[in-house]
Amino acid sequence: MKRISFLLLTQLLVSTAMAQCSICTKTAAQIGQEAGKGFNAGILYLAAMPFAIISYVAIKWWKQDKE
Repeated sequence: MKRISFLLLTQLLVSTAMAQCSICTKTAAQIGQEAGKGFNAGILYLAAMPFAIISYVAIKWWKQDKE
């Protein structure tokens, strides 16, 4: 139960963060509101694949260890 609570809390905090590096923040501010939203979506899109790979490996490792 503690793990589920921790994961839910982490997801809640991460979804509101939308953090960027200082260069990306400056670029997004210069290109305007609508393009900045697209820029943020692009950053999240590019970050999705490494997280998916890490998640896949972690799940396989967990299932292997569980047996």
